[in-house]
Amino acid sequence: MSEPNAKLDALIENLTDEELAALTSGSDFWNTQGNNRIGLTPIMVTDGPHGLRKQTADSTGITLNGAVPATCFPTAAALASTWDPGMLQSVGAALGTETRSQRVGVILGPGVNIKRHPLNGRNFEYLSEDPLLAGDLGAALVRGIQSQGVGASVKHFACNNQETNRARISADVDERALREIYLRPFERVVRSAKPWTLMTANNRINGVYASEHAELLAVLRNVWGFDGVVLSDWGSVYDRVAALRAGLDLEMPANTRADSEVHAAIVRDPAIRAAAQETARNLLRLADRITHETDNSKADYDAHHELARAAAAQGCVLLTNDGVLPLNPRPGQRIAVIGAFAATPRYQGAGSSRVTSTRVDDALTALNYALPSGVQVDFAPGFSAEDAFADDSHRLQAIDVARTADVVLLFLGLPEGDEAEGTDRTDFSLPPSQLRLLEDVLDVHERVIVILSNGSAVEMHSWAHRPAAILETWLGGQAGGSAVIDVLLGSINPSGRLAESIPIRLTDCPANIGWPGEEGHVRYGEGIHVGYRYYDTYNIPVAFPFGHGLSYTNFEYTSTADVVSDGIWVSTTVKNVGARSGREVVQVYANHRTPGIHRPRRELVGFGSITLPPGETGAVKIKIANEDLAYWSVAAADWAITEGPLTLEIGASSHDIRETHTITLPGNGVREPMTLGHTLHEWLDDPETGPLVRAAFGLKHDTDVLPVPLDDPEVLKLVGGTTMGKFAYFGMGLDQANIDEILRTRTTR
Repeated sequence: MSEPNAKLDALIENLTDEELAALTSGSDFWNTQGNNRIGLTPIMVTDGPHGLRKQTADSTGITLNGAVPATCFPTAAALASTWDPGMLQSVGAALGTETRSQRVGVILGPGVNIKRHPLNGRNFEYLSEDPLLAGDLGAALVRGIQSQGVGASVKHFACNNQETNRARISADVDERALREIYLRPFERVVRSAKPWTLMTANNRINGVYASEHAELLAVLRNVWGFDGVVLSDWGSVYDRVAALRAGLDLEMPANTRADSEVHAAIVRDPAIRAAAQETARNLLRLADRITHETDNSKADYDAHHELARAAAAQGCVLLTNDGVLPLNPRPGQRIAVIGAFAATPRYQGAGSSRVTSTRVDDALTALNYALPSGVQVDFAPGFSAEDAFADDSHRLQAIDVARTADVVLLFLGLPEGDEAEGTDRTDFSLPPSQLRLLEDVLDVHERVIVILSNGSAVEMHSWAHRPAAILETWLGGQAGGSAVIDVLLGSINPSGRLAESIPIRLTDCPANIGWPGEEGHVRYGEGIHVGYRYYDTYNIPVAFPFGHGLSYTNFEYTSTADVVSDGIWVSTTVKNVGARSGREVVQVYANHRTPGIHRPRRELVGFGSITLPPGETGAVKIKIANEDLAYWSVAAADWAITEGPLTLEIGASSHDIRETHTITLPGNGVREPMTLGHTLHEWLDDPETGPLVRAAFGLKHDTDVLPVPLDDPEVLKLVGGTTMGKFAYFGMGLDQANIDEILRTRTTR
């Protein structure tokens, strides 16, 4: 409905208290309330985020089986490894089409929470450890979904970075880390893609439940400009009146008991009535945005399966390769395929995102179909796909198959039970049975290619040097089996890049200290040093760095960097110097030098990609916005860009830097205001108060020596740390009147 504002206001104003209260809760497990008097129809919402999970009509509550068939696209872990917003927007559009064809108004996704720790059981649903990459890719999914007249629901706002005790754990995080790392992906999605809904998290942030967090919800609406519906995660509202006051619109699922509590609050408190009226307005706006199903919206599941295959192939990350790949099988050769996941693929996670796939490709069948005649394929499962159990007969059969082959494809990974909503992993390694199988196969064959199926990082450093190649496929969706063979045989040149660092050991991860918390709290003691921001800053070796990924060809770079009024343009000329067509992902990192402020050694500030035939050259132009060069100043309560030198590093990963440029930033003028609580050193170093202090001392130039006794370096060192409120009494040339005048002059400029 598209009512003029005045008429809409009148409709909302005339809603009864009971009607207003009812709208703040769902009508059942999957639907919002409607209201015929104002023309508001109920809206169905369903799980995502990598495929529609609409429960069948005869199911109630929540069940993980019996959903309508839908395309299971690669999970977020795989999609993020494409580093390709265009691909994710296409996947989003397909998700939107399938959602609309099922008469569903909102699909619950994407998830843009930061991958803080490798053991998070839901990492497969999230995109990256980096806020810029997670935000840009999440925004692409939202744009695709909503292009089809279906609402996206970006989740889980905020700091939902573990499953252990998720219903009540308090993520205790400092303000700068909260702004720069954990809120930034949501901010990028909201500002650029304008999602129609947003889902709050289960957990608490600094002691306050996300659904009741007035400060964060005020930032969402008043600073970022969000104008959609804020709904709760299922069962995560403990006080709907408090949540409504804070800015939550909708508790899911239905909770009739809370309806009566809200009704009573509306009657006695005009502020709650106004909040409920705003909920009605937001629901009407959402209903107006949704396109209802038509005959033209029927999903093309065959086309979507092919899209899923392309996305899965592009998300494969070639971690190592001694030249064994791509395979070039010839008649008379034997290929050993070992590992249950080759025939029974592990292609999605467990929990609310589990999709009833329209079909599933397995790598074993796809390989047999793709090979030329005369090539023999021998298969041994090696272990159970369900729980990775393996007895001696499984292992010995696999060894025999490997021993007589020309090349071995060894499919390993994590069992489904290890990665699921509601529980975190307990071990960083692959299952012991698989590690033993890997060792046994490597002992009898040199040309072993390991293909991994897992939704989050696993320990590899102890064995990664032995296989001829390692291909990380993550959880590649229903077409992942065919996609893997496309990459192994070279019909697709791998171009995936890691969206998360893979540490050598779990104890290297800065978030591991105190994981997963105690007595209802988990302390984010690493601050802004998440993932590569920590490893690169403190020179901690990793198994594979952020942004890493090999290709079957090679590329050379030359680049320039130019400062413009609203940011920086980085132009990189890329040449394919290899013998195969390929896609290269160009990454730009910033190395800030901000006096008095700690900045990570590297921060991703932009990326782009290009596909080139052999010998061809092309340009990748990357715009770095000013806001992506800023840090959050707690003292100024604002984003600050420091005037001065900045080093930009252009490369193929955070460890593979090809070009470096040093430029000068003009800054944005935001800085910590000097007060009586700041020191003499800080006043002298400040670009505004420094000249005023020198003038008060009677100095005319910055190079003039400070008066006696401050001209003595030892004296200056001794008293330079004294706050200005106390320095006035030291009798060293500035009294309280001088200091007050400096403050007045500074604030009136």
